[in-house]
Amino acid sequence: MKPIALVTAKAARDLDEDLPPLSQALKEADIAHQIVCWDDAAIDWSRFGMVVLRSTWDYVTRLPEFLAWAERVAAQTQLLNPLPLLRWNIDKHYLQDLQRAGVTTVPSVFMLPGINAVQSLESFLDGHSDQLHAIDFQEFVVKPCIGAGSKDAARFHRDDQAMALTHLQRLLDQGRSVLLQPYLDRVDADGETALIFLDGSFSHAIRKGPLLSRAASPSSALFAPEQIAARIADTAELALAEQVVAVIARDSRFAAMFPLLYMRIDLLRLHDGTPCVLELETTEPSLFFDHAPGSAQSFVEALRRRQ
Repeated sequence: MKPIALVTAKAARDLDEDLPPLSQALKEADIAHQIVCWDDAAIDWSRFGMVVLRSTWDYVTRLPEFLAWAERVAAQTQLLNPLPLLRWNIDKHYLQDLQRAGVTTVPSVFMLPGINAVQSLESFLDGHSDQLHAIDFQEFVVKPCIGAGSKDAARFHRDDQAMALTHLQRLLDQGRSVLLQPYLDRVDADGETALIFLDGSFSHAIRKGPLLSRAASPSSALFAPEQIAARIADTAELALAEQVVAVIARDSRFAAMFPLLYMRIDLLRLHDGTPCVLELETTEPSLFFDHAPGSAQSFVEALRRRQ
């Protein structure tokens, strides 16, 4: 059998806490594999039976190059998760598709380069959106639609409008689409719940502590430091996550790809306690194997079924 490539980035290789337990589980299963950087020009990708995206976290600033690489690899071998899903999920406009399918998400307003940033921000803060009219929020988040690890995401109070406008305009001037969302302050006490699915089935959940401080400078690091702990997802969270899985599985663009090798669904709670989707991660998410004994082995078994 051809070996498996676990794909990372040079800057992320020593930061990806999933790689050691995954590599060890592959060794124990006697499955040949190699940890490689996606932009290593010396790699012959056709010699791998599977190329598994794991921590390619520098793609944000190199997107055309990264997508061109992914297209080349997908033409030579099995890319996981597959290329069409990668292209869709890499841009947070996917939240609109989930919303249209009836999934409860964090209320989201999208802004494209070339808009009037002043008027658009004022309209957002005035609640001029079907999603926002019933929500009373004092703080909000500005972040790029294509981003990873909370890089360039920032939290502002309404009193910080000038600072928010500066950040918003900077992102737009870079030619980046921007996402504005109310800051759901229950995260300060509850944190986020991330539910991990492996080979289409729920595996485990973790709690992430709140990441964004008010009016703090956006992180320029590869990803913002996270506070992680194991968590038991409740019935409502599990139901919402299963709904997301079902919605994507029914989508004609992706149905043939199911079950997916991996998927992570990050949830917050609205002011009334209802869980809602913050992000869907099918491209290169951390899967937190160290917080769920046996999960790395489950991942390996999912890979074996694809050999």
